[in-house]
Formats: sequence, C-alpha cells, structure tokens
Amino acid sequence: MAAPNPVREALKSGEFCYMVELVASQLTREAKLMQIATDLAQIPGMVAAGITSYAGGSLGHDPIRVAAAARARGLTPNIHLTCVGKDRLDLRRQLEDISALGMENIFAVTGDYPQGVDRKAAAPYPAPFDLDSVQLIEFISELRAMGYPFHISCAVSPFKYAEGDCAWQYLKLEKKIKAGADFAITQLGYDVKKFVELKRYLAERDLRIPVFGNVYILAAKPAERMSKGTPPGCWVSKELLETIQSETKASADKGLGARLERAARTVAVLRGLGYAGAYLGGDHQASRVRWIIQRSAALLPKWEELAEELVYAPKGGFYFFESKPAPPKPRTAAIKFFEAVTPTHVGGAGRNVFKSVFSTIDKFPAAAHALERGEVAIKSKQFGCQSCGNCVLANMEFVCPMTCPKNLRNGPCGGTLDGQCEVIDQQCIWVEVYDRAKAESRVDGLKTFIPARDRALQNTSSWINFFLNRDSRPGNTKPLVQITAHPPKVVAVLEENRVPSVQGH
Repeated sequence: MAAPNPVREALKSGEFCYMVELVASQLTREAKLMQIATDLAQIPGMVAAGITSYAGGSLGHDPIRVAAAARARGLTPNIHLTCVGKDRLDLRRQLEDISALGMENIFAVTGDYPQGVDRKAAAPYPAPFDLDSVQLIEFISELRAMGYPFHISCAVSPFKYAEGDCAWQYLKLEKKIKAGADFAITQLGYDVKKFVELKRYLAERDLRIPVFGNVYILAAKPAERMSKGTPPGCWVSKELLETIQSETKASADKGLGARLERAARTVAVLRGLGYAGAYLGGDHQASRVRWIIQRSAALLPKWEELAEELVYAPKGGFYFFESKPAPPKPRTAAIKFFEAVTPTHVGGAGRNVFKSVFSTIDKFPAAAHALERGEVAIKSKQFGCQSCGNCVLANMEFVCPMTCPKNLRNGPCGGTLDGQCEVIDQQCIWVEVYDRAKAESRVDGLKTFIPARDRALQNTSSWINFFLNRDSRPGNTKPLVQITAHPPKVVAVLEENRVPSVQGH
C-alpha cells in the first residue's frame, strides 16, 4: 500500500497548509539543504517543500536527488519539473525516475529561458523547449492514466497589469485545469486585489481547484532586482521597494522583523480569502517559518483590515473585473485575406478536392518539396513561418508560435511584463493573438488546447500534413506518450544545443 501523500490529504480535507520553496541552487551545499529539510519537516502544517529546478535560468543541483534526500528526512517534495532542455523522452525518463523513487508531487512549469544559450544559433530547432507547461501537464496526465500516481500542480500569475497579460494567465490556467492540474500555485506579488481577482475568476466559472498563494519574504536586494523584472515573472512596485529599503536602514535587524510581519499578514489574508495554503519563499529558516505561521494565526481575526494595507500595484494597472478593456484593434486587410484563402479553412466537398490534390502531390517527393518551399515563401514573410510542418495559424489568430522564443503554443509564459517578452526585446506574440481574438469576439476560442508539434515533420508541407492527417493540431491530437522519433537532423541539432547540466537537462 502506497504511503499517504500529505499534500493530497491536506487539500482533500480543506485544511489550510504550508509549503516552503527549497531552492536547489549550486550556491548552497546539498548537506545544508538536507539540514534545512530536516528542520522544516518538524513544523506542524508543513505538507511539502517545492524543490526548484533551473530557477531563473541558472543551473543547480539535481532536483530529483535533492527531493529524494528531503523525503528521506521526512519532508515531502513537490518537484519542479521544467521543460528546459528536455524533449519528451527526457521528460518521460525523469517522471519514471520520480515515480520509481516513490514520489508523486510534480510542479509542472515551462521554465525560464536558460542563461548562456544562443537562441539564434539554435533556430529553427530551439532545443531548450520541446513542450510548454500545458502540454507537460497533458503528458503527465497521460502517464497517470497508465497507472503513475502523479499529483500535479501548476503556476498562475494574477499579478499582471496589462490587459493581454492578465487575460492570458487566466485563459492558460483554464487549459491547465482541463489538462489535469490538481492544484495551482501563484507566482509572487504583493497586491491583495489580485489575490481576490483570481479567486473570483475561478468561482464565477465554477473551477474548483485549490490554490496556494505565494508569500515571498522579501529582503532589500531581491526587491531591487524584482523591481526591474528579474527574475522573469517577479515584479515589485516602486512603493514597496522604497518601503523595504527604508525598513532596512531604520532598524537594527536590517528589516527582518518588518518583512516577517508582512509575510505573516499576507498569510492571514490568504486564509481569510479561502486559499488552500501559503507557498513560502525567500527564507528557509525553520524558526522564522514557525514564527510566520504562529503570527498569522493570531492576525487572522483582522484579516480584512490587513488586506487594505497590502495593495502594491502600478498606477493605472489592469484589473480583470474593474478595468475597462481597451477597444479592440481592427484586423488588417492582409490577415482577413489570408484567413479567407488558407486551404485549412476549406470544408465540405472542397476539403475532399484538396485532400485528393495534396495526396497526389505527396506521391512525388520533388513536387511535395516544391510545394513546401512555396508554402514557406508565402507564410514566412507575413507570419515568420519556420516550416514546422504542424501549422496552427488558424488556431492562433494567424500569429505563428514559432516566433515565440520558447515556441509556446498554449499562451505566454509567466515572464511577460507589460506585454513584453522576457527573452528578447519584442512585444510578446500572445498580446497580438489576444488582441485579434478580442476584435472578432473569439477570446473563448483561445482556451483550445494546442498539442505539441510532431517534430519529425520539420521542413515538410503543413498543407499536405493537414489534409492527410499527419500533423499534430487541435482535432488531430496525438498522445505524447506515443513519441515519434526525431529525424537525424533534428537529433543532431538537439544534441548540439542541449543544455549542459549535471541534472540531465
């Protein structure tokens, strides 16, 4: 009989609980991490530790090894599994290793873009990302259906203050829930109005998923970095930064007491709002974590009063239920034209004609190659096509996902800031997808799950693949556990650009 999972049991009971983020950084010796795990395991209500992998895009200790050692010391791990530098085979091996070691809690995230990897050199086979977080959750769910007892958590960031960024976080969360996520963990933020917004969004859509609120114990140096958007997905307002800097200078303890108090107040507010638990980060010391938990319990009766103090947000920031959405941008004539003439929109008898034509072309390799070159010539200038062979332009409002540095197909990562990409200096492509969908009242259509591309189809005609049902797209989804072997060229590029790591990235 399998040992009980404290995370699963606590969420089932509705008991407010705690999880601590244990950063498996190379800067911290594993022996010290194990002592921390031993101490944290003794804290009542502490159900797990999030074992980070590749935080901020930097290499660290092997999260599976750290997780197994923490578990041996009585602390249940919630292992961060990122898509960085791993293809489907790598991910399956890691998941099988995790299961074989008797662990089941997985925090499925896309991951930060790895430091030191030349994105342009990797194109058009950007090795750091084969799947996105939604596809990863779907993959784990497929394995779970085969008997693996995984318990899946996902990330969501309500702390987005541009309309497209904010809307996409919630749309993508719905995809993650549908794909099989069991609970969610917010990214960090210091705005209670956004904590309220997330709960309201879920309640109004009857999405019954437990959520841990992120409570980061913020010191002056990380606050300064986060005020500049580093690491991706973390943001601190100018007002909060100035407050923390002032607290640091004004007290003998360099602001420690003030930041612990702020964390305790945030926990109390989360309990009052009905969150499932608090995800504590920024400080591992068991004595401080105990103090935060005890102090938050004492503060709970006045959580509503405390909530009014914890609103650090940009002026004019977007709120999903309060702000007036910007007027939709009209679709350009070029987009309307391509939408009208693309073969994949043809149905009925016309579809049968196209199928017959493309089936005939497919029998002659030279003709099929010529068609693929012609297709790319048409689409590359307008859409940035990279000949992936699994075209989903029609599902993405005619924005190519291959123009995203991470090649995400189900929405933006959590690193967007005011509509800007976290990797390169450009607008996040998903802002344009959202704007075009809004202009046609098709935002709900963005909740459609887009499966991972079949990479064996690189440099083949997506039109032929579509009409002969070879490609991977909505309506023709292939189980990820049935992995298609990569062609030799793809294998060579994957190996050449694989992220070097003791973790097997």
